[in-house]
Amino acid sequence: MSCKRCKKDRIASVNGETSDLCSVSYRDKETDGYVPYDIGIGGGDYLEFGYCLECGTLVGDFPINDRTVFEALKS
Repeated sequence: MSCKRCKKDRIASVNGETSDLCSVSYRDKETDGYVPYDIGIGGGDYLEFGYCLECGTLVGDFPINDRTVFEALKS
């Protein structure tokens, strides 16, 4: 796997079990609890994402539109 931005293959994977101890905020929305699905960081109990060690770009299916984020942050 390589970075879409800089094309380097220096991708680190981050994985963690958060159970219900995740907090995410975006604009005027915030959620505490499980990891929200569909915003590129995992979902449910698990935080999972990759990032490029060369340029710092998150690896995944981006961009994510505001509607998707607001739906994911509903409590």
